[in-house]
Amino acid sequence: MLLPQTKEREYRFKLALRIGLPIFGLILALISHTFITTYSSLQLTFYIESTILLLVSIYFIFYLIYHGFSVNITDRVTNTFSREYLYQYLNKEIKKEKKYTLMLLSVDNLYDINNLYGMQNGDKVLFEVVRWVSDFLEAKGIHKFPIGHMKSGDFLIGFKGIDTKYKTIMELMHLKMDDFKVDDMEVKVSLTITDTSYSHELEYLIENLFDLQKEKNKKQINPNELESLVVNAIKDKSFILNTQPVFDTTDKSVIRECFIKLKTKDAKLLYPKSYMKIVKKLGLSVEYDLMILEEILKKSNDFCGDEVLAISISPASLRGASFLSRIREIFNHQKIMFILSEVEYYPNITRYNYILNSLRDMGILIAIDRLGALNTSFLYLRDLDIDAIRFDSFYTKDATKYKSIVLGYNTMAHLKGVKTWVKMIEDEKTKNLIKNIGIDYIQGKYLAPLE
Repeated sequence: MLLPQTKEREYRFKLALRIGLPIFGLILALISHTFITTYSSLQLTFYIESTILLLVSIYFIFYLIYHGFSVNITDRVTNTFSREYLYQYLNKEIKKEKKYTLMLLSVDNLYDINNLYGMQNGDKVLFEVVRWVSDFLEAKGIHKFPIGHMKSGDFLIGFKGIDTKYKTIMELMHLKMDDFKVDDMEVKVSLTITDTSYSHELEYLIENLFDLQKEKNKKQINPNELESLVVNAIKDKSFILNTQPVFDTTDKSVIRECFIKLKTKDAKLLYPKSYMKIVKKLGLSVEYDLMILEEILKKSNDFCGDEVLAISISPASLRGASFLSRIREIFNHQKIMFILSEVEYYPNITRYNYILNSLRDMGILIAIDRLGALNTSFLYLRDLDIDAIRFDSFYTKDATKYKSIVLGYNTMAHLKGVKTWVKMIEDEKTKNLIKNIGIDYIQGKYLAPLE
């Protein structure tokens, strides 16, 4: 049995005892009082009935607790139906109604939101999206419709009737959500719809919804078109820059990390998750990195004071001779930090160190990202001459649990003279814990939003 199952059984048993003890006490008190006051006239049936009453009470309380916990109707994050209950509900509705419609609502950039703003803000986005959709449908006269959380950013909504009845509403809702934001966090939502004319089996209807979603995404931007958009955006030097401050132990902003989204000619935004594979595939890593770096350095004085600008750079670009040569031309003694991250360990570590030390001699700081998640990050801490290392966000999701690991990594880094950096701080408790460990730099939506 898994540990969570064992712990849940323990929790249910303790809860049953807390609820049952007062009832058992009252029953025992009643039996004892009756026994003492009418001892001489008590019949055998009294003892039998008392025993049965006690056993039935015990059974009832434990059954109620265990059965009640085994059925979860709502999702705790979004207050929508849980997936299990939603499937039960929709199966009954589809059997009862001759014509029924299902809509799939997806928060497409939930992964990016969780990475940039933290999982708590990701949960908040899901809750606010559901609330907005609910208010919108209620305003359109659609009441008491089932909505449930399926997985990640996907929700399933049920309506009585055929899909043509709801397609106009869906299109209007999609249009109104085009610029939807939650606390300045951009939320990208997609909608697909199907009805029982396709099938009366819920499983097939759901599969059809996801197939329609894939086809729709392909139609919106097919791979060839996406490649063209990426190439043109790099050529036109068209991108959106967001920054987030990073604080030292005195709560002073000392670093400002840069986040990039490419911008197409029709003002659509392309996120790194969708375009970085294409950049690498087309061999544009050096061109992309240099374009971003040059444009940021030109305008760095407009948004950055004494802070160090932290920019993610492809290690493959960094190791190219043309990149290093161009850096020497455009660098003008600005305060810059390059953030490097890669999956595979670079074997010619001597050459790599030579390049990094050349950059450090120019005044450019070097940071390695995702310590504790990628084997290369630990090996680079051991083998490279670097200035800072940033922990993987995995360790801040439950900082109390991983405190000893963070403390160990922090000690190793400091012994090498390397600064430590933790991101995605989402509450005061985590902030205080990380600061008490002795981490040098902290970052997160709780401390400062993206700008």
